[in-house]
Amino acid sequence: MKFTKMSLVAALLIGSSAFAIENTKISGDANLFYETTDAGSNSFFDKDNSSADASINLNVTTDLVKNSTVAISAGAGYTVLTTLGLEQNLVSSVWGGAHGITPNTSSRGAHVNTPNWMNEAWIAATAGKTTVKLGRMELDTPLAFTETWSIEKNTFEAAVVINQDLPDTTLVGAYVGNGNGTESLGGSSLAAGPIATAPLVNEGGKFDTYGKSGAYAVGVINNSFKPLTAQAWYYSVTAVADAYWLQADLDASGLGVAGLTVGAQYSNIKSVASGAKADDVYALQVGYEMKDLFAASLSFSSVNKGGSIGYAGFNTATAATTAQTKLYTEVWWNYGQVTMSDTDSIHLTVTSPVQGLFDLGVYYTDVNHKATGSQDLKELTVTAGKSFGPLDATLVFINTDAATNDNIVQAYLTLNF
Repeated sequence: MKFTKMSLVAALLIGSSAFAIENTKISGDANLFYETTDAGSNSFFDKDNSSADASINLNVTTDLVKNSTVAISAGAGYTVLTTLGLEQNLVSSVWGGAHGITPNTSSRGAHVNTPNWMNEAWIAATAGKTTVKLGRMELDTPLAFTETWSIEKNTFEAAVVINQDLPDTTLVGAYVGNGNGTESLGGSSLAAGPIATAPLVNEGGKFDTYGKSGAYAVGVINNSFKPLTAQAWYYSVTAVADAYWLQADLDASGLGVAGLTVGAQYSNIKSVASGAKADDVYALQVGYEMKDLFAASLSFSSVNKGGSIGYAGFNTATAATTAQTKLYTEVWWNYGQVTMSDTDSIHLTVTSPVQGLFDLGVYYTDVNHKATGSQDLKELTVTAGKSFGPLDATLVFINTDAATNDNIVQAYLTLNF
């Protein structure tokens, strides 16, 4: 399920100032995800063509100190990932990479472990217009972020500083020392355990060194011209690569053209290795929305030829071959395609509420790999979602036209509390 995430800035400010001194907020969700496909020689709902997983996330946030000088808050989050025993009955695969396997000499075979780990444990302090946050946390920056589309989510051990003293400007500085995403940009990937449909997290949720020796990031976000939000980011993944991300998004409603938006993105990532060639990508997007009727966007991106890092660079946080990116053209499901070297992509998104019955989404991506021998990709995804109070339910159909013409059906249930 493609969850919409708040920005890093918003997450930090909420974490440090949203709750009354005496308040402790407990929240979380319980999830059950299922997938089946007709790929290969089997058909839909066959055990060997299906996967399932369940998770529970519990979060606690509280204020410690709040006065006219400083506000201090803290938070913690815990995740439990379990198959509910479904891998012994209805499915053969799991969703999350955090599972491991314990050998079992009985006739039932190996046992899929139920991992549990603390995904967040942080403290934040705000004085004036400066916020400092330390510990284990989610991040949402263009080239290092928490992915929330799967049954599990990766987090970071980091120190982040945000300042908003300059008018209409937010300055961000961060050091990331560890992460539990299955990163591969100079780092190590731990064993994923059983076959996982959507692995994001190291086995057991274990944290290890981010990159080779940690990473630094600085960012500037400016909204001086109100219809335009511009941002610039620089990253140094120590002993691995340097990277830049530039983005500008214009809401033309502020210029008298209601519903129209346009955006541009550019990213450049270069290995520190001697003689390395940079990987770069640019993307453009135009969107239009008629409130309560529909929203649509069309985007294009292009990646250069011959870069030294390849698609691993456009998200430094999780596995290179499956990493989600912030590009406008990102596919709904088959991540790692639009950022491959020497690739052009076109993406169309249309969403609409259907007479109040459910929310419909249609996503189409055409990926053209210009390199000899590379297989192009066409992906069509249709989603239908409905909320029943705290329960969110979504049904998904995905058609992938690549080497084979495969179809996937997914079902997502999320209970928010």
